[in-house]
Amino acid sequence: MRLLVVEDNRNLVANLFDYFEARGYTLDAAPDGPTGLHLAITQRYDAIVLDWMLPRLDGREVLRCLREDAGSNVPVLMLTARDELPDKIAGFRAGADDYLTKPFALPELEVRLEALAARANGRGRARVLELADLKLDLTTLEVSRAGDVLHLYPACRKLLEALMQATPAAVTRERLEHALWGDSPPDGNMLRSHIYELRRAIDGPYPVKLIQTLPRVGYRIAVPSGVD
Repeated sequence: MRLLVVEDNRNLVANLFDYFEARGYTLDAAPDGPTGLHLAITQRYDAIVLDWMLPRLDGREVLRCLREDAGSNVPVLMLTARDELPDKIAGFRAGADDYLTKPFALPELEVRLEALAARANGRGRARVLELADLKLDLTTLEVSRAGDVLHLYPACRKLLEALMQATPAAVTRERLEHALWGDSPPDGNMLRSHIYELRRAIDGPYPVKLIQTLPRVGYRIAVPSGVD
């Protein structure tokens, strides 16, 4: 699941990234209203976490622009210290789908976001990607192949989700790097190292190899031609 966090508190943003990335989520962050609005309009997100008190453009105005001007229906959860009933009513009337006050528990935020994304996608909580005998449960983050439960590092799980969401299309190196590191990928061949680990877990013990390297393009996951 891909999240946008529009929040100017750097410590809070860091905590959210640590928690959600460890669970296989992909996150982007914006420190002010205009940046958050731009990302929300130009990028695809499963849900947005939006603060009320933001520099340059407050959360309610971001919501108004997102809903009325851009016509976006992306789920938005307002995360704010404003806990009075009139504030909550104003947030919902501005277009918020949910409202959570600070301080809050990270697991509660997670389940609220999962519920918002599931409703927006018209699906229940059980979201499972399947390819041949390979399964990735996006709710439990369990990965299995041929009935065997596979234990993947978070980075490998993110790569697997990106590849399975795109199958049978190829995914460029740039897109995979963005899924792992956003706009600041490390130097060197870190992506290749993670692909190696993913391939060893997903394909190593099994006769049918699903992860394919496309020279000068990137990677894809698909059942090889001629294999049922």
